[in-house]
Amino acid sequence: MILLGFDIEEFDMPLEYGKQISFAEQLAISTQGTNVILAILKAAEIKATFFCTANYAVHRPEVISQIVNEGHEIASHGYYHSDFKPEHLAQSKTKLQEISGAEVTGFRMARMMPVDEREIAKAGYTYNSSINPTFIPGRYNNFGKPRSWFYDQDVLQIPASVSPLIRFPLFWLSFHNLPMGLLKWMSGITHKKDGYLNLYFHPWEFTNLHDARFGFPKYVVKNSGQPFANRLEEFISWGKLKGYEFMRTDEFVKQRHPISK
Repeated sequence: MILLGFDIEEFDMPLEYGKQISFAEQLAISTQGTNVILAILKAAEIKATFFCTANYAVHRPEVISQIVNEGHEIASHGYYHSDFKPEHLAQSKTKLQEISGAEVTGFRMARMMPVDEREIAKAGYTYNSSINPTFIPGRYNNFGKPRSWFYDQDVLQIPASVSPLIRFPLFWLSFHNLPMGLLKWMSGITHKKDGYLNLYFHPWEFTNLHDARFGFPKYVVKNSGQPFANRLEEFISWGKLKGYEFMRTDEFVKQRHPISK
């Protein structure tokens, strides 16, 4: 099976590169990308999980309603994308449930940063998908973490998928930069090893990121916008031809943690 996750946040990444972008434009770019994703998923007749910041949901409740009405899962991506306090775990869960009218059982930390699993459990989450079990200089050093699902504090941990042995990350940047043939091959051997793939993306990747006002390096902007939409569509078609099932993350969790909290 394949778990597709999309992190909907206020698009504040240009700030990391010393660029300014208004909050209104942050919301607009994330919303435009989310609409593209929803159209792709509807055409493919598959379901996915949207990890949303409460801050985005408060300002775009109509988008959250559309996601739920189309049968997708809402999970938490924290309250804000660039500010975190432990109390945000429970606060974001409560706010997202209030706006969506759906139960929120999953969490993914912004930028896949470390988070105290005891706090995750205390906030009432059933699963956490905040680990990229690989090494990327300046970002992740998780070779000591399991590369497939495991439990911690009675919360199911679902790391992002990485290839066996060398742990090459199959995350969003790989979808921008790898040839599709190589990406499919690596995804295939990873699925054969683990029995599933857990992949994550961002709505802003479906915008043309070559704009100089964002200040992004070439490895981020490559294949962004419509080419990225084309790549996701091609990958979904490949997965269906392979006979893989596309599933919401909470459904995957119920198969392994049938007793909900």
